[in-house]
Amino acid sequence: MAAMPVAAPFPARHDRIDALRGAAMVWMTVFHFCFDLAHFRLTQQNFYMDPFWTVQRTAIVSLFLFCAGLGQAVAVAQGQGWPRFWRRWAQVVGAALLVTAGSVVMFPLSYITFGVLHGIAVMLVIVRLSAGWGGWLWPAGLAAIVLPELVTPLLQQQGWGLLIDSRWLNWLGFVTGKPPTEDYVPLLPWLGVVWWGLAAGQWLLARHPGVVQAPVGAPGRALARLGRWSLTYYLAHQPVMIGLLSAWLALRR
Repeated sequence: MAAMPVAAPFPARHDRIDALRGAAMVWMTVFHFCFDLAHFRLTQQNFYMDPFWTVQRTAIVSLFLFCAGLGQAVAVAQGQGWPRFWRRWAQVVGAALLVTAGSVVMFPLSYITFGVLHGIAVMLVIVRLSAGWGGWLWPAGLAAIVLPELVTPLLQQQGWGLLIDSRWLNWLGFVTGKPPTEDYVPLLPWLGVVWWGLAAGQWLLARHPGVVQAPVGAPGRALARLGRWSLTYYLAHQPVMIGLLSAWLALRR
């Protein structure tokens, strides 16, 4: 009697998701290098007001967070347990604290209290707990995106503007304006992007697994390798670029 075929297990890594994350990292590196040039007054670019830069920043963060949702869809599909989840989560939290510490030194008046890594740390827990919501993740994501626009004016009318803008509460996202910080990725509306990434990942794995599981070509493999080391790269790339620029400027004197 012929043996029954055994379904192939999920691959340990999904190169297409890693490559997408790697592409976001390359884009982020170019963006940050241009920011560093402006910071050292080598160029005259306004990264805080110019739509050319602010829109790029929004797109880069969105891509990173969407990939985070895709990654959680894969983790849940592979049966990743909570112990492994918490180990990775602790690494993200530790990295977020390092970012805060570094920003205090470099930007004492606008240091980072709730940037992209801080936001990811909180969102990962929420997304993992809501992974079983199925199709409801799509409207939940939409609600998360539009909720600040609906609720913030009401809170302002009640005289809570100063409270919701404070460092203690601005991480929620109900703010009257962007806080004076170098990186700000609040829970809302960004949780909606991660929820949509989770929903898209679950839908693709269930109906079109080849979209995320198929191999990639040579350029994609290079991006995938970069994407697997996203946390380490994120922590290292700015100190390296700032250090090299500082050394170059010192040698020019």
